[in-house]
Amino acid sequence: MTTLTTLLVLFTAALLEAGGDALVRKGMHATAILRAGLLLAGAVVLFAYGYVVNTPPWDFGRLLGVYVVFFFVVAQAINWLAFGQVPSVRLVVGGACIIVGGLIISGSQV
Repeated sequence: MTTLTTLLVLFTAALLEAGGDALVRKGMHATAILRAGLLLAGAVVLFAYGYVVNTPPWDFGRLLGVYVVFFFVVAQAINWLAFGQVPSVRLVVGGACIIVGGLIISGSQV
């Protein structure tokens, strides 16, 4: 698997995990009419995440630093766009630490 393919798969997995979580969160606070549909959609998307992240023949633990960076960035973007929660300065500073940590952990392993 090329580096670009690996990064795309990890980014897709982060989108699916954070997106599935957002669907479940929306479903928990939705009206009765929408609740079941949103919860079911969240379950399907979270299953897709599990499939995408576990299908490639890789040592996922070795790539976890890169994945955590993608997950953090995607989750914050979804939180801002879907829920209107603007990241605080502390969150941005902590996120910068996560990004630096991901770079340190991954090194040239991607």
